Parts: sequence; structure tokens; C-alpha cells
Amino acid sequence: MTLPTIRRARPDEYDEIARVWMESWVSTGLAEASDVLLTALRVRLREEVENGWSLFVAEDQATLAGMLALHLSDNYLDQLFVAPAYHGKSVGRQLLAFTRQLLPDEIWLRCAVGNEKAWRWYEREGFLFEGEKLNPLNGLMMKYYRWKKR
Repeated sequence: MTLPTIRRARPDEYDEIARVWMESWVSTGLAEASDVLLTALRVRLREEVENGWSLFVAEDQATLAGMLALHLSDNYLDQLFVAPAYHGKSVGRQLLAFTRQLLPDEIWLRCAVGNEKAWRWYEREGFLFEGEKLNPLNGLMMKYYRWKKR
């Protein structure tokens, strides 16, 4: 497999990006797929882009392999999700490397405590744990991480 191409997302892809987001989130075991969840993610995606998200996709031969949402002015990696069919194929690592190109000095993020696979991966990728805090939007306890260029 060749690595997907990372590029800015297009508005006509937002529904498909929300589907990838939902499928990846559901793969964590922290949610169940539903039309309600998909609709909420579609709405949130559009609102977040309007409020400053820089939204990117990893595209593999016209298939969306992942999505990445950043708040560049805050050095914040808000969302990084890989479609389940692409798990274990370095798409996440590629999206993170792309993030480090855009935010070369510092990146912070938060990750659900229950998403152990993700936060352990961020730790292996050099992110340092800073603390935990409840996310009032979804009621989940979140782990906060930061990476700084050495």
C-alpha cells in the first residue's frame, strides 16, 4: 500500500469525513454507531470549521483513510481519526508527522481516558502527560498531552 495523500478537506466531503470520524470513534468501544451520532458529528464538523478548524484528510485512491482537525493558532491537535480499514497501516503516524510540519515547535491535545490505545500511542510518539480533566461537552474524563520540539 502506498501512503495516502494528506490535503485540505473540501466542503463536499464533510458528510464522508463525519462518517470516518464516527466509525473510528466507535472502534474505540466508547460509543455505538447510530444515525443520531452521525448527524451530531456532521453538525459539529461544519460548526468547528466555521469556528476555525483547519481540516485535512488522508486520501487513498479516492477513499478517505483519515481525518485531522487542528487549531493552528493554539498549537492544538483537536481530532485525529483513522478509518478502521486503515488501522495499523501508518496513516495515523503520517497524519501526526503532517501535524508536526504545521506545528513544528509544540502541539497539545486531549484524549479520552477510555481510549487507551490512542493515549498510549501518543505517549510512544513523544507526547508527555500533563493531567486529567472532565470534558463538559461529552462527560468524558480526558487526558491532556503536550509535545515540544527538543
